[in-house]
Amino acid sequence: MFVTVFLLLVTLCAQGGYGEEIDEAQRPGHVSVVIVGGTGDLAKKYLWQGFFELYVNQVKNGYTFSFYGGGLSPADKATPVLFEILKAVSCSKDVSQERCALLKEQFLRLSQYRQLQSVEDYQDLAKHIEKELQQEGMTEAGRLFYLSVPAFAYADIADKINSSCRPTSGAWLRVVLEKPFGHDFRSAQVLASQLGNSLKDEEMYRIDHYLGKQVVSRILPFREENKKLLDPIWNRHHIERVEIVLKETLDVKGRIPFYDQYGVVRDVLQNHLTEVMTLLTMSLPMNLSSNEEVLRNKLQVFRSLLPVGKNQAVVGQYQEYKTEVQQELNKTKDHISITPTFAAVLMYIDEAQYEGVPILLISGKMLDERVGYSRILFKNDIFCLQNHNSVHCKPKQIVFHFGHGSLEYPAILVSKNLFKPVLMDSEWKEVTKHKDVDVLSLPLSDYYVQTPIVQREAYYELISHIFAGRKNSFISTENLLASWGLWTPLLSSLASTFPRIYPGGAENGDLLDVRIKGKDISYHNEVVIISNDQIGGFQVMQGKFRSSDMVSAWTEELVVRLAADIQEAAEAAVREAGVFHLALSGGSSPLALFQRLTLHHFSFPWRDTHVWMVDERCVPLTDSESNFRNLHDHLLHHVRIPYYNIHPMPVQINQRLCVEEDGGALLYEKEVSKWVNGSSFHFVLLGVGYDSHTASLFPGSKVDGHGESLVALTESPVKPHQRMTLTFSAINRAHKVALLVMGKGKHELITQLSRVKDNPDKWPVTGVKPANGRLVWYIDYDALLG
Repeated sequence: MFVTVFLLLVTLCAQGGYGEEIDEAQRPGHVSVVIVGGTGDLAKKYLWQGFFELYVNQVKNGYTFSFYGGGLSPADKATPVLFEILKAVSCSKDVSQERCALLKEQFLRLSQYRQLQSVEDYQDLAKHIEKELQQEGMTEAGRLFYLSVPAFAYADIADKINSSCRPTSGAWLRVVLEKPFGHDFRSAQVLASQLGNSLKDEEMYRIDHYLGKQVVSRILPFREENKKLLDPIWNRHHIERVEIVLKETLDVKGRIPFYDQYGVVRDVLQNHLTEVMTLLTMSLPMNLSSNEEVLRNKLQVFRSLLPVGKNQAVVGQYQEYKTEVQQELNKTKDHISITPTFAAVLMYIDEAQYEGVPILLISGKMLDERVGYSRILFKNDIFCLQNHNSVHCKPKQIVFHFGHGSLEYPAILVSKNLFKPVLMDSEWKEVTKHKDVDVLSLPLSDYYVQTPIVQREAYYELISHIFAGRKNSFISTENLLASWGLWTPLLSSLASTFPRIYPGGAENGDLLDVRIKGKDISYHNEVVIISNDQIGGFQVMQGKFRSSDMVSAWTEELVVRLAADIQEAAEAAVREAGVFHLALSGGSSPLALFQRLTLHHFSFPWRDTHVWMVDERCVPLTDSESNFRNLHDHLLHHVRIPYYNIHPMPVQINQRLCVEEDGGALLYEKEVSKWVNGSSFHFVLLGVGYDSHTASLFPGSKVDGHGESLVALTESPVKPHQRMTLTFSAINRAHKVALLVMGKGKHELITQLSRVKDNPDKWPVTGVKPANGRLVWYIDYDALLG
């Protein structure tokens, strides 16, 4: 049968001429295509059409094919379903009805359904392929398995393919995997390891259909062709922001069992939009066709991305989602899902080229229009006083328009006040006749527009790449794990965040508009529609603890408040005295605060700030145990503070550590007295240990016995070595003292402290009582409520 079909189609293709060039490394012969999940929704909508187009375009190159739709159902039930799907495939417009009918007829003859459930089923498929090859005298070129099934089935199917259905005699094996590739970093790592036991990396093709979109695959060539024009402006001095947006008008009815586990971030942002972001920001490879170099440059982007914190994301959920979840998952009316259907995430790249440039990734269901695009918006240094419609006053932008929206076709648009792009790709054309539509606030006539001559569906593009063995458009293991490494911490921090409820469609109005302030993102409109059954959460709460002021909140909000209070104190001190003296503790509790100050408080008056140590371990300042080393690595290294304003404790003198005769404590006391007016720090940050010690003032060590000394050497009862510390005399002279207590492990301590009387020898923290200043406890809900 294969020979007959092959001769017939050679004749047909000689008359009409179809196809594209194939990779020279490919060996013509017979190819077996197996779609596991061959009667599913994805196969029905895209895959069979894509493989039909591949079939039409490759027969003239000497290939023959057989196609198998695989699934769990018995053949007698699934075969009629499969052939109804196959009858729906269509030919391109340049193929006559007669030829199309013949092509479809042959495609149907070459296709069959097979049950693929057990190892024996895969063994039978292998025997069937080998028997057909022998009967027809065909040479096998390769086998292509497309796994259009849930990800939990990948490892088992890969194992069966490896053990029972591998080709022989040098033929290739290619296995295509559909997303999702894991749920987080750990699950992706486990899945990659499991697949690695059965398949070689070069045999796996993790498919992200966005990389098959013609505009997306054109991003790197466009940047290369216009390199001379783009190089001077593709940087932080000229780029105002980068936006990557996918808006959808559909809901997720029918997909709830999958979607409620994943949500919009895992479904769209972690893969589609992240891949586009890397293509826009990566260094251009010397060779665009080098998969290794493209991957290397993508990985460099991931290494340079700053961590994405909770304050760099907002999430939402369309109003009817709750009802859909209850119906499809058989939940009661009391059940509430906090899975987001909308998200906007703000990213920054820690490279000189993009320093400070906001990168926005936004996607959502039930929005006002269906459209996908990425936009590079450039700064405009021209201000038009009167002629505001002048081309010079309009936005300067490059838009990679993926399709849909007001502009129905895929296109690359460059505003005319920027430059005229080069066009070197013969498969693309320049559009000169423009429709009367606007694209991102500019009429189409204000752009130079490039579009594909022939529009091709993304799945066909990727299927043709798989067939040719080209891996540039697919996700490697390293790429995958790097992406999950970026997104998993954010997903964890958002796990308990209740999304903003939005009605859907045009009724959303400005409810989902976002604003960027510093390195944070938030909803612009603070008015929120709250349904009666929406759960709430604790806000920042103020009260009293041990007769002093207390601020309490969830950890993230608490750190935000503390950082703001420190900046407020700094600005007030600088206004009044021209200088701010800040004493900071070591330990792990302040690390989140240091990160907050580094990433979000750009207006902090560091130039006029002196940073002092509350306490220090008797180790070299370069040691990983050193409090100063910790402070330096997490804060001082990242802010612009004069080096002479930094005051580490002199624990090492004469190449000795904390020897009393060397007088290190006295030296630090003299330095404090010299620089700090009245030896009164403006702000002292303290922590509290499980044993109630604060600074390095420990229980049972007569912590109140240092008299009027400001600095003393003490000894830890846990690790018997010395510390240098500020004394109560120094701490209690401060204008403001903050006690930061976080974590469930501190709940018992807080409970005890709420009951005990002042006893600094037994409970050292109770000795913190500013004489003329203010003490504020900053306690997170985990510590306060357990």
